[in-house]
Amino acid sequence: MSEKTIKPYLEQLAKLDFKNMYNNDFLHTWDKTTDELRAMYLVADALRNLRERNISTRIFQSGLAVSNFRDNSTRTRFSFASGTNLLGLQLQDLDEAKSQIAHGETVRETATMISFMADVIGIRDDKFIGEGDAYMKEVSESVEQSWRDGILDHRPTLVSLQSDSDHPTQSSADMLYLINEFGGLDNLKGKKVAVTWAYSPSYGKPLSCPQSLIMLLTRFGMNVTLAHPEGYDLMPELVKQAGVYAKESGATFTQAHTMEEAFEGADIVIPKSWAPYAAMEKRTKLYAAGDQEGIDKLEKELLAQNATHKDWCCTQKLMETTAKGQDTIYMHPLPADINGVSCEHGEVENEVFDYHRDGLYMEASYKPYAVAAMIFLQKAKDPIATLQALEDAATPRWNQA
Repeated sequence: MSEKTIKPYLEQLAKLDFKNMYNNDFLHTWDKTTDELRAMYLVADALRNLRERNISTRIFQSGLAVSNFRDNSTRTRFSFASGTNLLGLQLQDLDEAKSQIAHGETVRETATMISFMADVIGIRDDKFIGEGDAYMKEVSESVEQSWRDGILDHRPTLVSLQSDSDHPTQSSADMLYLINEFGGLDNLKGKKVAVTWAYSPSYGKPLSCPQSLIMLLTRFGMNVTLAHPEGYDLMPELVKQAGVYAKESGATFTQAHTMEEAFEGADIVIPKSWAPYAAMEKRTKLYAAGDQEGIDKLEKELLAQNATHKDWCCTQKLMETTAKGQDTIYMHPLPADINGVSCEHGEVENEVFDYHRDGLYMEASYKPYAVAAMIFLQKAKDPIATLQALEDAATPRWNQA
């Protein structure tokens, strides 16, 4: 049950410096200061509190949120729709196949054309190494220039809905789930987390989920073990930075090549498949060259390589080695490859997944609020006063006789 007021959240917000988030973008968690991330978690919880008390959180009376999903999505797509609607925006999806992009329209032109009355642009571009971040940067620079040139009367906010390096809305939802499970952000310090690779019968899953986790959990003092088979490395610069964050926060960041080592005594386990960084670099070059034969060959090689690691599965036996056995928190961004359900062999046993199903759904439920908080802090000039005004107005979100 929600607290009866958002006052505790506002009191904590008043102690933080997050003024630089206003009129900015949210592309990576590592672009933000620790204070800014703390502010985002507090605003997300405050917005959830208001909604659960049937208080409207609309700060817009009109305006568009534009989404551009260059890869498939369920949870993030609907979370962006829910989060933007929570603030009063109407969603419009940009289908590139139905736009003039198909006829060679430039990124700058498209970015400006969709922004005349759009307050937020959400982009998912996670397929190719180096491409997603570069595309979002170009869109950001384009709308910034159009705003400075006086073509746009405002500067649209960009939110990354997953790039090739980071998945900030997912990792932020994960953090919100853990904050609420453990009773506060500071209570996460010292918790042991296993971020591990797991077998999947498919290849090419983005590296951004595990990278997002190791870059964020270490910043808040969590002891992270990153485990994967030989050759399934993440982006080296991000792995290095995770170690720096751990040192700064007084935590540990270690690497292992067995799930058993990572799971031993863990308070939280997050097993999920991802593709090898080197292979994804090669795949990106093959696509750029239009080498379909090379792409097909690489896919076969990677599937065969994956198949040699079917033992990398989250099992009941492994869960018994964790801090609380079967009751240890198991997390996944979903959809998971579940043994005997979505595939013959996959990331997790059905018994483990089913036991933790409610927790997994609760984890996902925080993503709309993470999205809304990112936007709120970039659109509300005085977030504390704006939140207080929403609570004071107490406008019913849902009118009932």
